[in-house]
Amino acid sequence: MEHSFLPVCRKDMESRGWEQADFVYIIGDAYVDHPSFGHAVISRVLESRGYKVAIISQPDWKDPASISIFGRPRLAFLVSAGNMDSMVNHYSVSKKRRKTDAYTPGGEMGKRPDYACVVYGNLIRQTYKDVPVILGGIEASLRRLAHYDYWSDRVKRSVLLDSGADMISYGMGERSIVEIADALDSGIDVRDLTYISGTVVKIKNREDIYDADFLPSFDEIKENKRAYAESFYTQYLNTDPHTGRRLAEKYSDRLYVVQNPPAMPLTQTEMDDVYDLPYARTFHPSYKEKGGVPAVSEVKFSLISSRGCFGGCSFCALTFHQGRIVQVRSHESLIREAEAMTEDDEFKGYIHDVGGPTANFRHPSCAKQMERGVCANRQCLFPKPCANLNADHSDYVALLKKLRELPGVKKVFIRSGIRFDYLLADSRRDFLKELCMHHVSGQLKVAPEHVAGPVLSLMGKPEHRVYESFVEAFDKMNRKLGKKQYLVPYLMSSHPGSTLREAVELAEYCRDLGYMPEQVQDFYPTPSTLSTCMYYTGLDPRTMKPVYVPKSPHEKAMQRALIQYRDPRLRPLVYEALKKAGRTDLIGYGPRCLLHPEGGKKEPDRRVRKKKKTIRNIHRKK
Repeated sequence: MEHSFLPVCRKDMESRGWEQADFVYIIGDAYVDHPSFGHAVISRVLESRGYKVAIISQPDWKDPASISIFGRPRLAFLVSAGNMDSMVNHYSVSKKRRKTDAYTPGGEMGKRPDYACVVYGNLIRQTYKDVPVILGGIEASLRRLAHYDYWSDRVKRSVLLDSGADMISYGMGERSIVEIADALDSGIDVRDLTYISGTVVKIKNREDIYDADFLPSFDEIKENKRAYAESFYTQYLNTDPHTGRRLAEKYSDRLYVVQNPPAMPLTQTEMDDVYDLPYARTFHPSYKEKGGVPAVSEVKFSLISSRGCFGGCSFCALTFHQGRIVQVRSHESLIREAEAMTEDDEFKGYIHDVGGPTANFRHPSCAKQMERGVCANRQCLFPKPCANLNADHSDYVALLKKLRELPGVKKVFIRSGIRFDYLLADSRRDFLKELCMHHVSGQLKVAPEHVAGPVLSLMGKPEHRVYESFVEAFDKMNRKLGKKQYLVPYLMSSHPGSTLREAVELAEYCRDLGYMPEQVQDFYPTPSTLSTCMYYTGLDPRTMKPVYVPKSPHEKAMQRALIQYRDPRLRPLVYEALKKAGRTDLIGYGPRCLLHPEGGKKEPDRRVRKKKKTIRNIHRKK
């Protein structure tokens, strides 16, 4: 069944017989009507409630007329920068401009502005001074209060203030956007919508702010890094919808930004309702001339089975955006979507992914969370799995089996990543068997991130021995099944806490594996993560203890080069790093050396280096 796209021009609107749209939705991405794109979900949810939504994709931000093609909306403008923060979309961690944009037709770069929410909001205000403007999406969600901005290297105000918008709908947004729409439709002024969960609003008078915890003021956190860390950790402790408090941030005696508690998670029925809406599941046909939208190929034949993550990695913003309570769709809903996929002419029999933030999380981590919320100052998996953890993969295993058995489906892959410590916590190992037998395409990407204890602790990741246990279990299962499959570990350099000493330790691990990653992720300080707070303040906000932070581009380059020490082009950096780390013992001709001496020629080593058999067998040599 084909589904029609929402209007993207006045002609589309008039063909539907509309004189005016209820909402005009301005987005920084190309218009893709697929549930992996936030604008598609929000627009379809509003449509299902009877509201008329028109889409303006990637308007010319230098021309105010570009946001006027539908005229004045009856209720409000909605604004989203897109599926990524616009600055992450535009710049690498070294702040170099990226060459392509996967969310733009043809991959063309430059179709959205830097700090898109701010630019789009001000663009609207140039023409429509009194129409409500509601921000949403990842950029607004993670910049909803004062935040450290890596690209300008300073603390910025809430995006609500700099954009001129009236409200932010933060998080996933389905609940709050409907409540906002219904309130506006009933005639309530947007300035009076100060009470809706999952929103951030502006309030002029302190006496109008009720039942709130007051954060340090913007002036305080801008001048005092410890105050910034304290404020951030208070926000971190209030990300749960059951226990989260209302938070207020002062900007002046006549201006406060107030964050209401997060919206409640969706039930399974509500999740099904959202994903069963009539998405076209592809990009707008007007983009065909440019070859479509590159990001669609990654998701078109993938299934979103869950949202939320209790993994708690410090460098991840999911806690602030989707929350730690896992919400899932029913098997029936996922099967319906998979069956629809098989009818697509481009479907070749392969479902590319069945997952979410963490593929093997298919229920809340423990029974109490849906009633009492997550523990504010404790993690489910770190430093070790909680005694109350429900490590059970049976529902996921049953789902995958049903999908594999669908007519027209040849293979079901898992690409969105698994949490290996959670897998090991499940004593049955049924999922590991299913994973190795049916869902790995020769190699499985996993994310140990590092090996050094001090760095892993700050990352919120398990000790390295846990990963080694997974490596052994993976190898044992593959040998039992008669398969040759490999692990490809994701590694991160320059995370807070990593000195050159820890970077050398990671390089030695790669040496022992006989593995050199083709790509290394240098830590990227994106808004609203614990790790970014550490990067800016030099403090762990959970303990207020000092943290070493590699910040200079040269040191970061050395740490990254150590992991790829076999690359001849990086030799000078590796040589310098080893000398500075006091590890010149790794410069020589022995089997454990990373480099031969300057000007020397490495002689062939006839000795067989002893490696753990399990490691040798299952990590692909690069």
